[in-house]
Amino acid sequence: MEYETLAVLSGLPQDPHGAVGLPIYAVAAYGFPTLEEGARRFATGEGYVYARQKDPTAKALEERLKALEGALEAVALASGQAATFAALLSLLRQGDEVVAAKGLFGQTIGLFQQVFGLMGVRVRYVDPEPDSVREALTERTRAVFVETLANPALFVPDLEALASLCEEQGVAFVVDNTFGAAGALCRPLKWGAHVVVQSLTKWASGHGSVLGGAVLSRETPLWERYPQFLEPDPKGQVPWEALGPRCYPERVRTLGLSLMGMSLSPFHAYLLFQGLETVALRVKRMGENARFLAEHLKGHPKVKALRYPGLPEDPAYPNAKKYLASGGPMLTLDLGSQEGASRFLAALRLLKAPNLGDARTLLVHPWTTTHSRLKEEARLQAGVTPGLVRVSVGLEDPKDLLALFEEALEAA
Repeated sequence: MEYETLAVLSGLPQDPHGAVGLPIYAVAAYGFPTLEEGARRFATGEGYVYARQKDPTAKALEERLKALEGALEAVALASGQAATFAALLSLLRQGDEVVAAKGLFGQTIGLFQQVFGLMGVRVRYVDPEPDSVREALTERTRAVFVETLANPALFVPDLEALASLCEEQGVAFVVDNTFGAAGALCRPLKWGAHVVVQSLTKWASGHGSVLGGAVLSRETPLWERYPQFLEPDPKGQVPWEALGPRCYPERVRTLGLSLMGMSLSPFHAYLLFQGLETVALRVKRMGENARFLAEHLKGHPKVKALRYPGLPEDPAYPNAKKYLASGGPMLTLDLGSQEGASRFLAALRLLKAPNLGDARTLLVHPWTTTHSRLKEEARLQAGVTPGLVRVSVGLEDPKDLLALFEEALEAA
């Protein structure tokens, strides 16, 4: 089935009352008819026990995400940050290393430095090119981590080449697919990624009303190379022998949900489940709007530089054409200085907020907000300059958007 069909049909559970849609199971615990049934659920992990681990509403969301991303399994968590943490924690031990792309989301860098750094994990930052990644790999490397589109540099890595390299070296290839819009724009698992993490707060939600995240993985024998899947767990089982490729998502569920409690509420799962039904339609329209703006604003005398992966002259265009369904809903404008960006944003009659994927167009100044905690050198390496403005294009009429942008550029 095509993406749009899966978005409205997949994941719907059978309801005893014939409900059309997804019920919200707003309960904390699930009862057992007999002692034996309770013992079976605790021993096997099948069925429902306690909402911290899983519940029917979140399970429906996971099934829909699996279908849309082409995954073996999905685990829904409370936020994208929780998803990234649980995904990597399931792969890493003290002394391990990660090779990560330069210019990642600021909070991801914070997670690497302030959390995994304290745990004895080393992170090497390189340009996300196969040759640079290969050079950085060591015998201690357990994961290569990149984003579908760098935020806000809008660089698109060669996913297939990186996946081939990681497969050859026996290292997990983890892709943050937040900008891939839950598979509507990009599906990294199709190109060989072993694991996808994403914030569902963005395009999956679509209305800036809910936090959520997910970890997805594909079928792979790679986990045989990781000692945590070959050693007996607290139940005495060897995860790889008992679960095969599902041992990885089960570890994510155990660490992220059962032990650390980063659980997605049933109400939030319900809203995200609904949001996914229209994500393809929204992303298509947003991409059309973004391209319209980019084509009309490139070369504007007040714009020092414009980046949009859907323009043939953009450096990211070759990979964007291969890996993305369209040029996408994101673009950046460089007004030349922080003062110019300040005047532009003050005059623009659109929302300024640190979010993405909203039905409304949102703008932010990364130098002073999302990347402000990084040192100046790190910001510049990430493609963040004092004059840069990131634009997440929404569903407004494109002519209205263009008029508002041109009006604000006059003030800049």
